[in-house]
Amino acid sequence: MHTHSSGSGGVGLERSCNEDGSDWLRSTTIFPGVELFEAWFQGSAYRRHRHDTYAIGVTQTGLQAFAYRGATHSSLPGNVVVLHPDEAHDGRAGNEAGFGYRQLYVEPSLILAALRVLRGEGAALPFAREPVTVNKTLAGAIRGAFEGHADPLAGDELVLQLAEGLHEADSGIGRTSTLTRLDLAAVERARQLLDAETSRVVRSDELEAVSGLTRFDLARQFRAVFGASPYRYSVMRRLEAARAQIGLQAPLVDAALSAGFADQAHLTRMFTARFGITPGRYRELRSRGS
Repeated sequence: MHTHSSGSGGVGLERSCNEDGSDWLRSTTIFPGVELFEAWFQGSAYRRHRHDTYAIGVTQTGLQAFAYRGATHSSLPGNVVVLHPDEAHDGRAGNEAGFGYRQLYVEPSLILAALRVLRGEGAALPFAREPVTVNKTLAGAIRGAFEGHADPLAGDELVLQLAEGLHEADSGIGRTSTLTRLDLAAVERARQLLDAETSRVVRSDELEAVSGLTRFDLARQFRAVFGASPYRYSVMRRLEAARAQIGLQAPLVDAALSAGFADQAHLTRMFTARFGITPGRYRELRSRGS
């Protein structure tokens, strides 16, 4: 299945520790649907926000803390953190020393496709109930992604390894999906429209026309494949388009209008809700990580 590119600018990831006491971040898309992300923060890192991808990371240094599913969790160096699509969380240092981490953002559709090959057509998206674990399979996959090469076959192997690791972390192993019938071609047509239209709001009747599904059936199947509703998916694609413009130092108001937001204030509200930082803060962190 076709995947969109969710990276934020093709920046390298060679620095893995804090050098001057300043917060920073780096990210790059190595394969379609798989983004590498690396950062270092001291104090508060992100406000409460959501992603439409799996976020699978390893704490590198310090104590990483975050609120997730009604509780506060902490991760030590070597621990694996798994955050599920469309689930609210924040991020901060657990002490004054700060923390660094490496993370993969992975499209749910890739994980589902790999699991259906590995476990059969009834496989569902995995659900790791413990957000902080010691999972050797996932830790090895993350390490390999940061040390490996951008070869398409390596990307296939990485996704399979992540799917296996998430399956291991799923306390409901053996369960099958209650939604075994998926019109993948119809869902993909809807996704392609949302991928293409990142400068405006897409209407429900447009998605119905291109997919051949009712808006409610499409919403149900879309979430099963991509881990988010068509609305959230569309907003994320538009935010990523704005984020790319911000990374190129475009004025914030121009980035907002080019991605179909009403004004700069609208972009700031939506950007903060999805990424946990304001557009201006993101621009600052990217400049420090370059």
